[in-house]
Amino acid sequence: MAKIQAPVHKNEILDVEFEDLTHEGHAVAKVEGYPLFVQGALPEETGRIQVTKVNKGYGFGRLMETTKRSPYRVDVPKSEMHKYGGTQLSHISYEGQLKFKEKQVRDVMTRIGKLGDVPVHPVLGMENPWHYRNKAQVPVGEKNGQLISGFFKPRSHEIIDTNESLIQIAEINEAVQAVKEICNELHIQAYDETAHKGTLRHIVARYGKATGELMVVIVTRSSKLPQQEQLVEKIVNRLPKVKSIVHNINSKRTNVIMGEENRVLWGEPVIHDYIGDIKFAISARSFYQVNPDQTKVLYEKALEYAGLSGDETVIDAYCGIGTISLFLAQQAKKVYGVEIVPQAIEDAKQNAELNGITNVEFEVGEAETVIPNWYKQGIKADVLVVDPPRKGCDEALLQTIIDMKPKKVVYVSCNPGTLARDLRILEDGGYETAEVQPVDMFPMTGHVECVSQIVLKNS
Repeated sequence: MAKIQAPVHKNEILDVEFEDLTHEGHAVAKVEGYPLFVQGALPEETGRIQVTKVNKGYGFGRLMETTKRSPYRVDVPKSEMHKYGGTQLSHISYEGQLKFKEKQVRDVMTRIGKLGDVPVHPVLGMENPWHYRNKAQVPVGEKNGQLISGFFKPRSHEIIDTNESLIQIAEINEAVQAVKEICNELHIQAYDETAHKGTLRHIVARYGKATGELMVVIVTRSSKLPQQEQLVEKIVNRLPKVKSIVHNINSKRTNVIMGEENRVLWGEPVIHDYIGDIKFAISARSFYQVNPDQTKVLYEKALEYAGLSGDETVIDAYCGIGTISLFLAQQAKKVYGVEIVPQAIEDAKQNAELNGITNVEFEVGEAETVIPNWYKQGIKADVLVVDPPRKGCDEALLQTIIDMKPKKVVYVSCNPGTLARDLRILEDGGYETAEVQPVDMFPMTGHVECVSQIVLKNS
């Protein structure tokens, strides 16, 4: 069989026109139908590129110059921060980012879901799309005898040293920088992953935007934290908003950031934050949305789509720490939440107690196993809410929904592609997608969340 030859070769210089943008933020140019992915370019632009990698079905290129600019292009400093620091779309105006994300959702609805007629609304964006993240997990290394911290260069473990992130809340940037400087002063060594020696692996900071409470987590290889008393004293003096200092021990050779063991060195084991009127306790390892302002927008839309009157039974599959469950419980008769992670269910129960919400029940297990068991016990949902991971809903859960026939399904998604796939399955099973509302939870990145209202036909 003849080997298929790509129409381009490595290091070739080409003049191209860019047609589209991937969800990673790469512009797409095609040469004889062969796609080339190029960072830093935009649709409707033309430019000169150098081919950097050639695979069988696609390749990559480096933008050398832009010969025709998009009206959505904005000039940013040519820094590794803008290139790699979680701001892959910072060269696109915010208006342009929202339009791109809306198009991305529309495209997958048509291409994957065969749902070209479904209303997709304009993306709900932020008033200020910078400095929104309430959590940082920053790797630490050493260079010339000094600690460095920042972010990994893509596809490597090379740390790009930086003093701030453009998408982290200011208090988070301040905390990470202060802890790095204090550890330098105390000569605490960075972890060396190659030799599996040294101490300091990551600095983690979490911030409750509504409460102003700050948590610092120091992740080390060793169970002993050098100069612990001086370290704690200096952090407390430098960071007046700190309410919790935690030592997390991760002794394994792994890319996983945090280990299983936490020790509270100072203050409380949790900090608190609010989404709307609901209060949440956040521990060092709790899952909690990183953009609470937009989480409120997303959950309010989910609540609107649920259309609760106070008489409904609601099931929340993939309930996590109960964020959506507790939101819905304010207007539902009863809410049942299921989640496979035991610690998340413990957090959900504690958060219900914290808010005095008694009309919720949480259970550990796989949604596709637990929900049919509830059904056999006579628990039937009027509204079913799903908020699955990026891979989308399990097929068995989708079949359970089709068999159970709740009048409404509210689908919260962090991946438009798997959302479109799952909507197609529900449509074929007797449902109709009423509308899709994208929400920009992660400005300056290619990610977009959606909430969809799905109704049972002839209900």
